Amino acid sequence: MQELTISALDGYPLGVSRFPAAGSGEGVVIIAGATGVAQRFYRRFAETAAKLGIETWTFDYRGVGRSAPASLENFRMSYLDWAELDLSAVIEHVAGVHRAPVLMVGHSYGGHAIGLLPRTDQLKKVVTFGTGAGWDGWMPPLERLRVKLLWNVIGPLLVRSTGYLAWKRLGLGEDLPRDLFLQWRRWCQWPRYFFDDPELPDLAERFAQVTTPIRAVNATDDAWAMPASRDAFMAAYKNAPVELETVEPRDWKLKKIGHIGYFRPEAAALWELNLRWLTDGRQNVSAAAIPVTVNTNAAQNT
Repeated sequence: MQELTISALDGYPLGVSRFPAAGSGEGVVIIAGATGVAQRFYRRFAETAAKLGIETWTFDYRGVGRSAPASLENFRMSYLDWAELDLSAVIEHVAGVHRAPVLMVGHSYGGHAIGLLPRTDQLKKVVTFGTGAGWDGWMPPLERLRVKLLWNVIGPLLVRSTGYLAWKRLGLGEDLPRDLFLQWRRWCQWPRYFFDDPELPDLAERFAQVTTPIRAVNATDDAWAMPASRDAFMAAYKNAPVELETVEPRDWKLKKIGHIGYFRPEAAALWELNLRWLTDGRQNVSAAAIPVTVNTNAAQNT
């Protein structure tokens, strides 16, 4: 692994990691992570892909992990910056280093980011894990109550006392900037997530411009992104070929997957199957005959 620093499109320094592999002629993978999850969490996935001959890059969005400032207090940013300025810069950097196709694995927000990019013509294919619409109405009842408590009580108290969302205190992930928390909470009140935000009237049009093939993988026990939530969000990519893959944990001999377990080592068979799809089956990746439900998303307007 090589650790580097590159500049976002506005010059902000981003911590990036490169996992070299022999060849990589079939493509180079970029992992765009979930909200509040540092790139180190994806290291096992990246190492596995590299061993299979697929060079992989991970990075931290601004405000997170190796891309965080000394203090998040008074750190200003937009949630959209992660895609428009950070991920887009990583894609351009990787595309400049390699002549191979640029592939992407998006976790949760990473699946949102595709439609927020200034351009997507550099992306050949994308697999998303756990991407959904964010609205608590898509969640199971108990999780809905927990999320309402986070948005309306715990989160505001933490932000007022620290100046940022101190998620580490709750064991929920990396600390997050105040501005990001406020935007996230605002969008999650709507069934169509940020597409219902009157301050962002052009988002549906931007998502409709994406034509990159996408495979959207969601587990039936992912309380934050149930398959119905995924279906609602992925309909925004109405001009892209979208495959919807619903995963039952027991079919993969897993007790649970949840919202984070897609990238835990015990889910390696799931990684390999989807890396095979990303590289059009030309890599030396096993494809175990494990039952999954896959269908093609009909073009719908969100």
